[in-house]
Amino acid sequence: MATGELISSITTSELLGRLDADDALYMIDVREPDEVADWQIPGVHNIPLAALENSLDDVPGDAKLVLICAKGARAQLGAEILARHAIPSAVLHGGMGAWASTYDRVTGDVGGATVVQIRRRGKGCLSYVVGAGATCVAIDPSLDVEQYRDVAREHGWEITHVLDTHLHADHLSGARDLVAQSGATLLLSASDPFHFAFEALRDGRRIELAPDVSLTVSAVSVPGHTEGSTMYQLGAAAIFTGDTLFLESVGRPDLADQAEVFAHNLYRSLHERVLPLSDTTTVFPAHYGSAVEVHADIFVARPLGDLRHSLAALAMSEDDFVAWAMANVKDRPPNYQRIVRINEGSETLSADALEMELGPNRCAIA
Repeated sequence: MATGELISSITTSELLGRLDADDALYMIDVREPDEVADWQIPGVHNIPLAALENSLDDVPGDAKLVLICAKGARAQLGAEILARHAIPSAVLHGGMGAWASTYDRVTGDVGGATVVQIRRRGKGCLSYVVGAGATCVAIDPSLDVEQYRDVAREHGWEITHVLDTHLHADHLSGARDLVAQSGATLLLSASDPFHFAFEALRDGRRIELAPDVSLTVSAVSVPGHTEGSTMYQLGAAAIFTGDTLFLESVGRPDLADQAEVFAHNLYRSLHERVLPLSDTTTVFPAHYGSAVEVHADIFVARPLGDLRHSLAALAMSEDDFVAWAMANVKDRPPNYQRIVRINEGSETLSADALEMELGPNRCAIA
């Protein structure tokens, strides 16, 4: 068989469909170890391109091999090396750059509403469409606003409100674009420094989704990660916590360079606004990290009671929490200052936007 016949291509969407379902899948990332350590697809095996020819004994002969790199060029060279040894493989089209913009969805009934969790797998970003009756709200939308418009069309909903939980520092918000295309109302906290038109949230603001069943989404101020951080509460059933509370940690308080003050605020938000809620309240965060397993058709979410017992930070005293938070914040999100400027409206979105936000989210305390 010719070497070219041993090399195929696979898209990120096709790979996503196989991650849970194909036990024979074996992913080899041919980037350098520091690149892979910084950002990777869960489950990859790192064999740098320069070492691949001398590492063929480490490549399982009965596996379905997928080769991965930053954009595809190194993976293609790796596939050619394997092909010379009669080993078939597929090259991930677009590499990690394409993975960063790959989405899937999970849909379920929560508290009388339908919740659609839209997952940007390469960034660990989570956003939501919450609907009932004929209307819905979008929470923390990304730049790919067609994801949210498609969900609304599929369910016969009108998007009436678009909400960001805070001024994001790790990825670009699509809130303004979605408002422009849908005619929805943009709701944001005036405590974060936005420089464009929006309707200012007030604590306790309610948005009715289905008046006939008294179903509402309400806003709750939870400063700490940012001054204007806001969680949204779906009755007593669920909270959309933004970067205040994750499944594996809590939000970092240092991105505004007021780490100690913000850490105290975060502690109080958690203990005064979040932890008093019922153990059965489902926590839907805005991000997840590498410690969180993600599976098809299962929400990235957990009951608050589980987190109350599994996250040591939630049981700390205020002084211990602040000391821990300040000691454990590590590398900041790539290009975070520029991302903040764009999201707050003081810098124009440019053509290199998607390149600029490549890499993992780093909004949790490690």
